[in-house]
Amino acid sequence: MTANTIVESLVVDCDESLPAAAGDSTSVEALMARPADSDGPLPAVLVVHDITGAEDDIVRTLRIVADHGYLALAPLLFTASTNRAACIVSTMRSLVSGRGPVFAILESARRRLASDPLSTGEVAIVGFCMGGGFALLEGDARYVAAAPFYGSLTTYRAVTADTCPVVASFGARDPLIPFGESRLRRVLDKHKIPSDIKTYSGVGHSFANRIDSVPDAVLRVVGMHYDEDAASDAWARVFAFLDARFSA
Repeated sequence: MTANTIVESLVVDCDESLPAAAGDSTSVEALMARPADSDGPLPAVLVVHDITGAEDDIVRTLRIVADHGYLALAPLLFTASTNRAACIVSTMRSLVSGRGPVFAILESARRRLASDPLSTGEVAIVGFCMGGGFALLEGDARYVAAAPFYGSLTTYRAVTADTCPVVASFGARDPLIPFGESRLRRVLDKHKIPSDIKTYSGVGHSFANRIDSVPDAVLRVVGMHYDEDAASDAWARVFAFLDARFSA
């Protein structure tokens, strides 16, 4: 990563006209990253974080995306209220049920990103673990592509003929998502969705995330440690996939 990336804090206000808002006037904190040496317009990527919501890792991810030349925005989903635990529970319920205020937050964030003066208006969605699940749930014609990293198995049911192209990455030793590649490939192929899916040997869950709050030795024991080689290859695939789908 270079030093030529600017990361800024902002607030995303939930559009109350959205059905998913259910009358809530929610706003969330967010982080946006952009290349410092570009005046745009730039393709844009909505980043959906994992269940840890670790801000250091979110910033690293935003920098990776911006360093490639994209505009990137990550809503901090667990800031929707002062009760972080309640936010986590509500967000996970939305992941399972496929409905709830979090979808209004994500759509409001997408609109904010698409309408930014530096944006071309085209948006892709990238997510990790929980966020990977939301990337599949949200990934329709509003997005040029979805890039779930080890996305939740419960969200595969949401794949339809309207799902956008998908580039997905899994770890062969992931205890949380057994046979993730074959299960996702089955539903994508059923609906003839363009895809690039790869499972990385020797790595488990969260191989593209750095969780600084937990010792690496512990993460290795539970199969959730960061792996530089797998993460680098996965990002290269993601960028090649997105580059091919964003307008020139």
